[in-house]
Amino acid sequence: MAKYIQKGNTIDYTATAAIAAGDVVSLGSRIGVAAGDIPAGAVGALSVEGVFEIDKTASLAIAVGDAVYFNAASKTVTKTNTDVPAGWAVAAAAAADTVVRVKIG
Repeated sequence: MAKYIQKGNTIDYTATAAIAAGDVVSLGSRIGVAAGDIPAGAVGALSVEGVFEIDKTASLAIAVGDAVYFNAASKTVTKTNTDVPAGWAVAAAAAADTVVRVKIG
């Protein structure tokens, strides 16, 4: 038996440290983006579906459709498959660009 909880484009998340709106949060095997500020110890919403513009690793070119990952230490998108899976690029990002558009979920 299943019981409906929520739509699923956002999830409840208990912050272990303060999180600012727009911060990318590693969930181990995927990422979420804070929908608003979440104080340490409080429950807030993480968006787990959608397209987000996220900082990327400097000098890294990314093509549309590339699988991308999130490095929690540098807080940037990479193409390194040992980092946390983030999703895929929905727009190309040149090496000189500082952000990339990522479809998460």
